[in-house]
Amino acid sequence: MLIRDVMTESVVTAPAAAPVREVAELMRERNVGSVVLLDDAGAATGIVTDRDLAVGVVADGRDPGDHAIDHASSPVVTGDAEMTVEAAGELMVAHRIRRLPVLDGERLTGIVTLDDLVVRTGDVNLTHEVTTDIARAAHPDFYFHNRGG
Repeated sequence: MLIRDVMTESVVTAPAAAPVREVAELMRERNVGSVVLLDDAGAATGIVTDRDLAVGVVADGRDPGDHAIDHASSPVVTGDAEMTVEAAGELMVAHRIRRLPVLDGERLTGIVTLDDLVVRTGDVNLTHEVTTDIARAAHPDFYFHNRGG
């Protein structure tokens, strides 16, 4: 199965210089947990998540007028629309990410999330492997060791 078969085609984007408040409002309006930030040429230059805003802006008492790119993950790790879902999962695990913007050539055509892999592939083994590997990559070894994982 190819990544284009499971990706969400309507990617929510904003200019990299957009204020974080505007990006947060966009997330609320579109009911998404991330926004891909674009440079002036339309290339993905960062990705900002609801967690980035909660932890990096609100909890730190930062100015809601700050540029979103200042709180985004960058450079953006992207996948190709023709790659397999297994390859996308491996890429997500290798980079410890839960969201993968998808390019068709140089054009942003979609985004695949961990949830997309879980819900849309129907592949229980892939889902288990990717979720386990990403969780292990994101948490210290002792977290799993102490809990018998």
